[in-house]
Amino acid sequence: MKKVIRMLLVIAFVAGFAFTQLGCGPRFLGGAGAGVVGTGAAYELRAKQQMDRLEQEYEEGLITQEEYETRKEQIRRGSIIYN
Repeated sequence: MKKVIRMLLVIAFVAGFAFTQLGCGPRFLGGAGAGVVGTGAAYELRAKQQMDRLEQEYEEGLITQEEYETRKEQIRRGSIIYN
């Protein structure tokens, strides 16, 4: 439920930003919107890749449970989806 609320807040923020830029013209809005969405998607993809790699390392016994939990928390704090 928290994930859904956070995603809605992000969407609302992006939409709000777009409305503040109405005087700038449609090309700016399209480019800014695509840039925001693309950046967010790339950031979350990177977080998923990090989480997958972390889980693999833990399952293979390459890291301790303490290190696993620490790194997992770091990834979680920097991600909208994993929060």
